[in-house]
Amino acid sequence: MSEHAKALNLEGNGTQKISWKDFLELTKPRVVALMMLTTVIGMLLAAPGVPHWSVLVFGNIGIALLAGAAAVINHVVDQKIDTVMARTRKRPVATGKISPFDALVFATSLALAGMLILVWQVNALTAWLTLASLVGYAGVYTLYLKRATPQNIVIGGLAGAMPPLLGWTAVTGQVEGHGLLLVLIIFAWTPPHFWALAIHRKEEYAKAGIPMLPVTHGNRYTEIHIVLYTLMMLAVSLLPFVTGMSGPIYLVGALVLGLRFLQYAVRLLRGDDRMVALATFKYSITYLMALFVFLLVDHFIYF
Repeated sequence: MSEHAKALNLEGNGTQKISWKDFLELTKPRVVALMMLTTVIGMLLAAPGVPHWSVLVFGNIGIALLAGAAAVINHVVDQKIDTVMARTRKRPVATGKISPFDALVFATSLALAGMLILVWQVNALTAWLTLASLVGYAGVYTLYLKRATPQNIVIGGLAGAMPPLLGWTAVTGQVEGHGLLLVLIIFAWTPPHFWALAIHRKEEYAKAGIPMLPVTHGNRYTEIHIVLYTLMMLAVSLLPFVTGMSGPIYLVGALVLGLRFLQYAVRLLRGDDRMVALATFKYSITYLMALFVFLLVDHFIYF
């Protein structure tokens, strides 16, 4: 009997113990934590000074709950795929520790709680934009795009790029140009970030039947596109300075971080090494966090 079958059998006999940690794992807390960092920074950049405590607290709780709900739905939709890939095969739904039905009930509860908090304590615009992001990620991307096209992460990246705009609208109640600029930065960052991971996990994606770019077009083609998108991301990251949203501290930080990212991308193109791809993926996370921190520091010093 396979490990997955054993897990399902244990669940059926009621001998598997489920803890709150299993439900927490369904929400992808590390991914949500990175999202919330950009959300908080979106809030802090939206207006001079520090937003009211209620917006910071309830806005982040509501957005985090909806982001967690989207992650739970992702576990359910990707249950079969997760059993194939090494990094996901031990997820609670993949092993059968938590049933898809229970996971969906949990996701619905999180989503309803998040919507209630945002509508009641923040504003309706933020609530509906956050819900649209959930639908975009869990529905459009996970259910359709992920399996339909090697451009899945390019098209579907918009949903994952929304958090800073959600933070912005939570404070201002409006969709504004600079808030959209923050979205554009993450949108441009997403392809090189995920394609680096896709090169590292190419065999697993192929086994799972997911048409990631390295699987359908090969590593070389993907690495060229990582370099091109990194150049585009570097250019986009300078727009906050160009538009007067930020000052010289951010400009220096964006250049240093972006050129370092480009160095990783070029190194990957020259060497075509799985470990370099993994290092590029890991740096991309550090890059995004540091870039937004530079935005924040610059904002409070110069504005």
